[in-house]
Amino acid sequence: MRLIAHRGFAGLHPENTLGAVREAVALADEVEIDVRRCETGELVVIHDPTVDRVTDGSGAVAHHTLRELRELNVLGTGEGVPTLEEVFDVVPPGVGVNVELKEVGLAHDALTLAREHHPQVTVSSFHANELEGCRGASCEVPRAYLFASDPEQAFTFAHDIDCSYLHPAAEVCDEWLVDRAHAEGLCVNAWTVDERAEAERLEALGVDGVIADRWCVLPEARQRQ
Repeated sequence: MRLIAHRGFAGLHPENTLGAVREAVALADEVEIDVRRCETGELVVIHDPTVDRVTDGSGAVAHHTLRELRELNVLGTGEGVPTLEEVFDVVPPGVGVNVELKEVGLAHDALTLAREHHPQVTVSSFHANELEGCRGASCEVPRAYLFASDPEQAFTFAHDIDCSYLHPAAEVCDEWLVDRAHAEGLCVNAWTVDERAEAERLEALGVDGVIADRWCVLPEARQRQ
């Protein structure tokens, strides 16, 4: 079962920072990050629509220039909000990057950067229409549909937009879902896993990967370096 570092193992490191990503790649098969667009057009790595929770600033990400975002202090690290390009550049080629598109209109730019900077990228989103845009921008990059309820609708969306993965919330992930996904040619990565017992339950179901806040949910993880 693959270990995917949720926001760079957000339970252990300041989420979505370059420091977190650098730490996570030593243990994870893949690093999951969140992407939005800032006022000056660049794609930046931050989960929330505002900067309030994770920085010493306030206001919408979309109302900050890249320069302003770089000058903020993310979770006391002294780091500013990074760009997607910067994250790609610190992840080695053998570790995957799962880019969650948090809003619509990012597909073309995200996939252009992926093609230029990293060989192993998956794009995921709760927005089915954004994943459809990804298919148009670069059909060879795998797509993952995120959902927290209504698995039947999720299967419909995933097939309509030619996804390779389903990313269900762990609480809706059961034997029926995993077996059906595999029968229909879909891999399953469940989120967000914070306890070893939950990871063991999901592994017993045959889940392909866990998107986790802590590497220790899979204690067999070994350093790559």
